[in-house]
Amino acid sequence: MLRERMIPCNGREAYVTVTSYKNGTMTGYLQHPRLGEKKKLQSLSQMVLLLNDLMDLENCPHPPPLPSIRPGGNGGKGIAVFCIQILFREHYTWQGKLVWQDEKQEFVFHSVIELLQLLDEILAE
Repeated sequence: MLRERMIPCNGREAYVTVTSYKNGTMTGYLQHPRLGEKKKLQSLSQMVLLLNDLMDLENCPHPPPLPSIRPGGNGGKGIAVFCIQILFREHYTWQGKLVWQDEKQEFVFHSVIELLQLLDEILAE
């Protein structure tokens, strides 16, 4: 079987605002240029599935140009804001950067599991 090559996703960014995090359960919302409005999130797995669907819509590796977005409108109600930059996707493995907007820190992740672990470590503190 031929192995598919890594698919660059052109650095698409999604912003996730976490409004609560307790015992590994996150709530909040996601902003992305393809979404007309903020999408409510009730779990980390919902976030992953939504991001994966958005990448499918982009038809990586040749996504059409989209307007850039910036986090906004949370009125200080969120406990954390993250920018998730998915740089490459191969099958269901993502590589990219997690930027913690509030603390101006960047973390590199090499898989979805690593992304989830980073979010859990940050939010559990």
